Amino acid sequence: MTREKVFHRLVSLDALRGFDMFWIMGGSAFFIRLAQASGSERFITLTQQFHHVHWEGFHFYDLIFPLFMFISGVAIPYSILAKKEKGIPSGTLFRKLFRRMGLLVIFGILYNGFLQNGFHDPRIASVLGQIGLAWFFASLIVLYTHTWRARILWLFGIWVFIAGMQLLVPVPGYGAGVLTPEGSINAWIDQHFLPGHLYGGTYDPEGLLCIVSATTVTLLGAFAGGILRDGKEADTRKTLLLTLAGGIFVVAALLLHGYYPIIKKNWTVPFDMLTAGLSFLLLALFYYIIDVLKWEKWSFFFRVIGMNSITIYMLHRMVHWTPTSEFFLGSLAQLMGAYGPALIMAGVVALEWLILLYLYKNKIFLRV
Repeated sequence: MTREKVFHRLVSLDALRGFDMFWIMGGSAFFIRLAQASGSERFITLTQQFHHVHWEGFHFYDLIFPLFMFISGVAIPYSILAKKEKGIPSGTLFRKLFRRMGLLVIFGILYNGFLQNGFHDPRIASVLGQIGLAWFFASLIVLYTHTWRARILWLFGIWVFIAGMQLLVPVPGYGAGVLTPEGSINAWIDQHFLPGHLYGGTYDPEGLLCIVSATTVTLLGAFAGGILRDGKEADTRKTLLLTLAGGIFVVAALLLHGYYPIIKKNWTVPFDMLTAGLSFLLLALFYYIIDVLKWEKWSFFFRVIGMNSITIYMLHRMVHWTPTSEFFLGSLAQLMGAYGPALIMAGVVALEWLILLYLYKNKIFLRV
C-alpha cells in the first residue's frame, strides 16, 4: 500500500474498472438471489447472464475478465509511452514491466490457495497471472515498436498464430480443429508444458495458449488508450472512433462464430474480437457520459471500487464477508423471508465498498 498524491486521470476509466469489479465482488450474486426470491421466470432467465457458459457461446459474465484486461491495456499509452517520450530508457521501463508482471503472477498463485492447501497440487495459472503476462507482452509490443501500424501487424500476427494452432495443428488422438475441453490444442499444450493443477486434468482456462491469445485484448485496449490520448482529436470524434471499432469487432466475431466458435475457456480469436468489441463500446459509453458530458457524480460508487480494484479482488477471496454481513443484518434478513439472502449479499457489497471508501478517502491505493 502506498499513499499517493491526487493526479489527473481518466475518470471514466476508473468508473468502468469499478463497474467491472462490482459484479465480481458480489453484484452478480445479489441480483441472482433477488431473482430467486422474486420467483419471476423472466428475471431468473436474465440472471443466467451472470453465469459463465459451460463451453461454447457467450454470457455477460464472460466479459468481466477480458474487460479488465482491455482496461489495463488502455493505460499503456498513458504510462509507458508517456515515460518513453520523456526520455526514460527502454531498459528501465522493461525492468518495471517485468516487476509488475512478476508480482501479478505471484498474487495469482496466492489467490489460488497456494498457502492454504499445503502446497499440494498447486494451480500455477491464474486470472491475475494472465492479466500480468498479457499486459507485459502487450506493453513490450508498444514499447519496442514505433508506429501503430507495426502494432496492428503484431495484433493480426498473434491472431493468425492462434487460429492456426487451434484449427490446423493436429492433436494426437483427436486431429486438427477439435475445440473441446479434451481435444483442443490448448489442452494438449497445458498437459505437456503447464505445471500444477489442471481442470479435470485436461486444460486450464488461463493456460499457456490462452495467455498468448489474451494479449490481443490487452493490445486492443492500448489502441483505445492511444485514441483517447491523442490531443489532436476532438472528444466527440474519439467517442465515434471507439464506437466504430467496437462495432466492427463485434460484427466480425459474430460472422466468424459459425465457422470458428466463441469459446472463453480456449480464448478463441472470435472470443477475443467479441469481448474487445464490447469493451470498446462500453469505454465509449463511459467516456462520453463522464469525460465528455461531465456527468460524473453518479459514477462515484464505481470509481471508489475502480481505484483499488486489485485490493478488493484479493480481499474478496481472503476475507469471509458473509458472516460479518449476517452479524449485522441476520435478524432483518429472517424477517424478509425469501429476500433475506439478497439482503445479506447487499450487506457484503456494502461492507466491501465501505472498506474501499476508507482507503479512497485516505488516498491509500494498491499499485502493482
